[in-house]
Amino acid sequence: QVQVVESGGGLVQTGGSLRLSCTTSLSSVRIAYMGWYRQAPGNQRELVASITSGGSTNYVESVKGRFTISSDKAKNTAYLEMTSLKAEDTAVYYCNVRLTSFWGRAEYWGQGTQVTVSS
Repeated sequence: QVQVVESGGGLVQTGGSLRLSCTTSLSSVRIAYMGWYRQAPGNQRELVASITSGGSTNYVESVKGRFTISSDKAKNTAYLEMTSLKAEDTAVYYCNVRLTSFWGRAEYWGQGTQVTVSS
């Protein structure tokens, strides 16, 4: 059974930092993309940041300069370093893993980790 597990969420004050981790049981050689999404109450899930197997990154405008996505292929893990956190960053953060076309472009989601930023 494929596992995608997020960790690192929690409660932090405005201006603080957190590092989220997403570890998967999938081998990194099968992975084309890993992304962090978030969903706040009443809102749609949105892409926060993503990284491809080639190392290309993408960020939603609201987190540019504050969040950094990275990956460690040896550990099958992606990270989201979040700094200068704002109240509007409060959400459940989900990890999305997508496989290469050779593996049918299958995708998997984690269960989410709560991030709460208090003012």
